[in-house]
Amino acid sequence: MTPLRAAVREATERLAAAGVASPEHDARALALHVLGLRRPSDLLMVDDLDTRQAEAFDAFVARRADRVPLQHLTGSVGFRHIELLVGPGVFVPRPETESVVQYAIDALQGVPAPLIVDLCAGSGAIALALANELPGAVLHAVDRDPDALAWTRRNAALRVQAGDPEVQLHLGSAEDALPGLDGTLDLVISNPPYVATTEAHVPEPEVVDHDPGIALWAGEDGLDVVRLVEQAARRLLKPGGLLVVEHSDRHGRTAPALLEAAGGWSDVADHQDHAGRDRYVTARWSPA
Repeated sequence: MTPLRAAVREATERLAAAGVASPEHDARALALHVLGLRRPSDLLMVDDLDTRQAEAFDAFVARRADRVPLQHLTGSVGFRHIELLVGPGVFVPRPETESVVQYAIDALQGVPAPLIVDLCAGSGAIALALANELPGAVLHAVDRDPDALAWTRRNAALRVQAGDPEVQLHLGSAEDALPGLDGTLDLVISNPPYVATTEAHVPEPEVVDHDPGIALWAGEDGLDVVRLVEQAARRLLKPGGLLVVEHSDRHGRTAPALLEAAGGWSDVADHQDHAGRDRYVTARWSPA
């Protein structure tokens, strides 16, 4: 038997030495995973790891020290009130995107059965969270990557089993999405790729080595896909419809400027995430 607290302490030191940003959190999360527990407080009820558990824990810690994302090791990530399956081939949802979803939920209060599309849906985090929290909404999710959409499909099936409304899934590019719904949508929301190719030196191995490139890179200024989402939104939204687009924390000025220059948008505003970083732009479609 291996004392759990000693194993977690040693794992924390090992992960810290490897440059992992949150070594104690990750060590505890891996211990929970190995033990089949869910809440961090559950670790207080366990004193020891048996031989099989200790070997599995050591193997997971070694992979995390090699900077394999924690969520690839545990196979899931929490996002708002739901749990999503993730792994190689799909972008791992980040906590900052939760504030993007919250803005959309607040803005749609009082809108009966809003019609919504999530462009560049990835794991389905945004669309499935909206379906969970806006049960009257009609949701579509679009992604151009078949590998990512396979993860969306798995997560959507699990959410239907949990009792959430079905989200309609579509394989395709943002700019060509849902031509049959032109001029009808209440909300276009997106967390598109927004890392500039000039930022290929991004230091986190979890990002550059494990998140799919199709979900990261977006031209020299990081706004190429934001431009495509804007073009799709002006086609899809009804007058007064809402656009919500996540962007890099370096785009707090350039993303709103893009919408202002495009014309047809009113109430253009940029917003910060929970950490106080510029994170997403919003606007209303107001054609002349």
